[in-house]
Amino acid sequence: MPVSRSRSIVAAGAAGVVAMLAATFIALPPAQAATGDGSPTDSNIAFVGRWDRSNSTAYVPNWAGAYFKTGFTGTTVKLRQRRTIDLYYSIDGADFRYLTNVSGTVNLTSTPLPAGNHTLVVSYRVVAGSYTGDAVFQGLTLDAGARTLPASVRPRTIEFVGDSITLGTTSSRTALTAYGWLTGEQLGTEHTQLGYGGGCLVATADGCVSVASQFLRTGYAANSPNWDFTRYQADAVVINLGTNDRSHGVSSADFQSQYATFIRTVRGKYPRAAIFALRTFSGRYAAETAAAVTAVTGSGDRNVFYVDTTGWLPADGLSDSVHPNDAGHRAITARLAPVIAAKLPTTTPPATTPPATTPPATTPPATTPPVTTPPAGTTGCAVGYAVTGQWQGGFQGDVTIRNTGAAPINGWTLQWTFADGQRVSQAWNASYTQSGGTVQATNASWNGTVAAGATVNFGFLADVSAANNRPTAFTLNGTACAIS
Repeated sequence: MPVSRSRSIVAAGAAGVVAMLAATFIALPPAQAATGDGSPTDSNIAFVGRWDRSNSTAYVPNWAGAYFKTGFTGTTVKLRQRRTIDLYYSIDGADFRYLTNVSGTVNLTSTPLPAGNHTLVVSYRVVAGSYTGDAVFQGLTLDAGARTLPASVRPRTIEFVGDSITLGTTSSRTALTAYGWLTGEQLGTEHTQLGYGGGCLVATADGCVSVASQFLRTGYAANSPNWDFTRYQADAVVINLGTNDRSHGVSSADFQSQYATFIRTVRGKYPRAAIFALRTFSGRYAAETAAAVTAVTGSGDRNVFYVDTTGWLPADGLSDSVHPNDAGHRAITARLAPVIAAKLPTTTPPATTPPATTPPATTPPATTPPVTTPPAGTTGCAVGYAVTGQWQGGFQGDVTIRNTGAAPINGWTLQWTFADGQRVSQAWNASYTQSGGTVQATNASWNGTVAAGATVNFGFLADVSAANNRPTAFTLNGTACAIS
């Protein structure tokens, strides 16, 4: 059954979910950017994904899963939009909220925030199919005297390339509840989804769009300008194409040949990326996909992998005969994330902001970094805690630490206590220990320094059997933190 383009947006109107993130593939704006003013060219705003920046006063995201992120001071923040659009936003790491049919100056803080430093993430509803909203970012409006702050960015980037399944069609919040977004969050990376509803690998005479061809462009429109691949380099690319080609009469030989060509195209743009070719969840062109990978690896590229997805989707994992539902996307994520993690480079580069130091090339010793206590009278911290996904028996959490003091934090350990028997099973961007309900999360080798006013983020997976109440107290290096 073909995946229609018109259905690629069906589910994008549900209310908010998944907290997170920070943008890693940030491209530097023009030199004339006024840092801190909230304009599109403000270098404190990080744009994740393929944004059309040809107009310096209006940036446009062209694919699913694109978002921007920044910090800001003051008590309010407003978006300057051109015309009507639906969007998701998260402030200070809270769950995403959903706004529909908003335009002009959009107030994201109907209740003013406490005075201080804050973070903002915005993701627009995917514009495609029957939905024609105006996803055009024209800047931020802040309080008088307020300014933006540098966005904290994650060190890795994953691109997910596919059709409406990659878009998240029929999941509750489309891109935000699709396996690409969830996998990136579980791995502690940045991520974007280059998906086209009803798209094929191979362009066909009856009009099926080749996502492989559009991969080279800024957006999915046929006349979209070529993408500038110097803006960021993906650390991994996950391809899930072939579900629709069968219905458009693409032969096995043609599919296999063009799949190998596409892998080589991706390699040409991302020389160091691990490339994963997924067996389509329906099993269409499985043998041809595997053979294409074999052809490429046989030519000497050993950083390309065929991923057999047989049995990944549970019996209740589809919302129709093709598209995964929320449970299906979570099941895919649980199987895919370890596959990608095993092939990513083992030396993690530093976050872009902060700190700006480069870690040693060798694996750091497995010791706890020393804790340096800031001078008396200058300490202060606030913690944002959010459950970004929950399923029977488990959940995913996201934690943001903000340094509200006047001195930098050099080495940190955050402690909290679960009241409902939750047990952490995995963490990223931090190491952890747990005794009873008490958890201690300690910085990684590259994110131990938190400048005054800056933030650091880590995530975790945990088991839970009943209630899942959030912790009511956090201490950072022995200092009690406010909960934001």
